[in-house]
Amino acid sequence: MTSTPLSEKTVHAGGQDVFVAEAGSGPTLVLLHGGGPGASGVSNYVRNIDALAEHYRVIVPDLPGYGRSTKHVDQRDPFGHLAAAVRGLLDELGLQSAHLVGNSYGGAAALRLTLDTPDRVDRMVLMGPGGVGTTRALPTPGLRSLLSYYGGNGPSRDKLATFIRRYLVHDGSAIPDEVIEARYRDSIDPAVMADPPLRRPSGPFALRTLWRMDFTRDRRLATLKTPTLVIWGAGDKVNRPSGGPTLAATMPDCDLLMLANTGHWVQWERPELFNKTVREFFDGR
Repeated sequence: MTSTPLSEKTVHAGGQDVFVAEAGSGPTLVLLHGGGPGASGVSNYVRNIDALAEHYRVIVPDLPGYGRSTKHVDQRDPFGHLAAAVRGLLDELGLQSAHLVGNSYGGAAALRLTLDTPDRVDRMVLMGPGGVGTTRALPTPGLRSLLSYYGGNGPSRDKLATFIRRYLVHDGSAIPDEVIEARYRDSIDPAVMADPPLRRPSGPFALRTLWRMDFTRDRRLATLKTPTLVIWGAGDKVNRPSGGPTLAATMPDCDLLMLANTGHWVQWERPELFNKTVREFFDGR
């Protein structure tokens, strides 16, 4: 748990309710969480909020479909839907721009928001973001595990434990049982089960959706001047680490940090290094 007191409220942004926790003061930093079953903002960044709130105004929303926010994501353009929700949140909070940190699904939301409205983002950190060539090959084992969670016989604690301990981190034994229990409990919210936020595109718009979800097909990426730091675990089993060099080679102002013996959940597995690196990057160092 975080020791920093958090203020909590629900904001109506972009036609939906977005729950947001906040701590600290200073330049604004928005933390966008990943899309695994049972994910939420504060739980995703539980090892980072305290350190970052010493230097920044830290805003941690539950993205649409997760936590205490509206349980719906437009499956025709999921990254665009999430980006619009975050932009609406900035509007409602009276923020013209902010720094963004995005993990996985949240990284895809951050990148889409920055491509659509670059003036709203000062600097950006992406950790193993989704949508970087992920539609050009078969899904990774970790992504298959994630996407199949609500399929078959439905969600279970064992399925969630397998996803988190085998695919989300390098050392699964480091994940305490209480993390599994909390995320499983949130993953079986009836509203989430009725409308899972992250699933395989299907139906007549599936191909168009896949194109929208692959940033390497977006020509704007090569001209995006927002200072960006990409952090990727070399042992990531959800989103391929090759996405890191792809972004660094394409974006004009993009640094890349690859971490050995680290999986998809960089901010949880390597919190001290992550917190220090993020602070230095946002301070312009």
